[in-house]
Amino acid sequence: MTTIAAKPHRIEKIVIVGGGTAGWMTAAALQCFLGRGFADIHLVESEEIGTIGVGEATVPTLHLYNKRLGINEIEFVKQTQGTFKLGIDFQDWGRIGNRFFHGFGDYGPFIDSISPYQYWLKLRAAGDDFDLGDLSVPTLMAWTDRCAQPHPDPKSPFAAFLYAYQFDASLYARFLRGYAESRGVRRTNARIVDVKLRGEDGFVRSLVLDNGTEVGADLFIDCSGFIGLLIDKAMKVGFEDWTKWLPCDRALAVACEGVTPVTPYTRSTAREAGWQWRIPLQHRTGNGYVYCSSFISDEAAARTLLENLDGAALGAPRPLRFKAGRRHKAWTKNVVAIGLSSGFLEPLESTTIVLIQNAIGRLVEYFPDKDFNPLLEQEFNRQSGLEYERIRDFIIIHYCFTDRTDSELWKYCRAMELPDELQYKVDVFRERGRPIVGDSEGFKEQNWIAIYNGLGVMPRTYDSLADRAPVEQVRRVLGERRAILKRGVDTMPTHDQFIAKYFRGEIPSLA
Repeated sequence: MTTIAAKPHRIEKIVIVGGGTAGWMTAAALQCFLGRGFADIHLVESEEIGTIGVGEATVPTLHLYNKRLGINEIEFVKQTQGTFKLGIDFQDWGRIGNRFFHGFGDYGPFIDSISPYQYWLKLRAAGDDFDLGDLSVPTLMAWTDRCAQPHPDPKSPFAAFLYAYQFDASLYARFLRGYAESRGVRRTNARIVDVKLRGEDGFVRSLVLDNGTEVGADLFIDCSGFIGLLIDKAMKVGFEDWTKWLPCDRALAVACEGVTPVTPYTRSTAREAGWQWRIPLQHRTGNGYVYCSSFISDEAAARTLLENLDGAALGAPRPLRFKAGRRHKAWTKNVVAIGLSSGFLEPLESTTIVLIQNAIGRLVEYFPDKDFNPLLEQEFNRQSGLEYERIRDFIIIHYCFTDRTDSELWKYCRAMELPDELQYKVDVFRERGRPIVGDSEGFKEQNWIAIYNGLGVMPRTYDSLADRAPVEQVRRVLGERRAILKRGVDTMPTHDQFIAKYFRGEIPSLA
């Protein structure tokens, strides 16, 4: 019989290196989950070091993070100058002039255990020609700049959509800092000048600050951004480079004056050497150009960005340099990397913050004691690696299915060889229109279908089980659904009207 230890060697001191979104999300969540008195949480950041702050758009799971921390949604949206997001508007992807929407919702409930997408394919084969987005609530809302709360009745056709946020990331970090400090997290404003390791096992022993003090801990969390001060500079875990699949390596970010109406979605426009983002907030619009420096100069990229703004720029474009990929290990010894220190995937699908959120949850799930059992580290790294690879593959499909030959980037993307697992998924989809999606993957079947369909990737045929229903019956059922959705969306307020009512308390929380 195995004897259970009477008491684990509990972690007593945690040091978080770096603030910004990653650092303060981590500090706030750990303080909430662990509770007062479990461990001393100390965040060290330098106000001399700027934060990246490109992740101003999110996916719906941030709602769960805020709710778990007990954050009032109205207060959060006010404090971060936030707006609501129903999905992403893709323009000029696949071919110039193409436009499609990736919405946070499915295409309706299954009919006799068959996806509506399969019935849509069946009708297309019969000669019908209506847009798949007509079956998507968030798509219909986005195209008419509407916004509303999901219906509380789960049987309602207007219950099956989600929402995310568009906000000022620096204001969100400030908001979370107030939350964390009010609950006991300590903060030191200082620059780290040295990292001391234990000679016997290579664990981090302490950090030496520029004010002469030395900070020790049991567990160190690296939120230092691209530099990876602990995970890379001190622990030297190595980096897996994915540039051959995601060649964009630079970005320029700039805010501009806001315009109305404020759209309830992020926009991604494919450009000559990459893509441009547009994220509308209450007080301004965030913009950026993610591009490959092999195919365009920084000066030309800046001109492209500035010539395609809605309003006057509120400053000069801020340059960022990066490399797509991930650390070989996000956790090694007593160091856990969260955020950009663990890896980078361009924010095409707004996954920067969800990667932070999921890493925090994973750390809580496999939280160590002072013994740092390597099995916990191994499982954390296995799951982290899978998450990065699955998001990487989802982003790749935006690039590889292109008919564009107008620039060297798109010619490269058309010809590149896909990762083996992704190629298999594509082959299966092309046969019968069924995306291969694991239970734990963040992007579900409807997400893959939205991108495939938007880029014109069609399967050879539809699922043969869809022939259990005759064409006329399918046409009637989907026709009725389309009519119901259109009528309902037409009664919704605009996004601007919704925000005004929301802040006056006339519309309750979307939860």
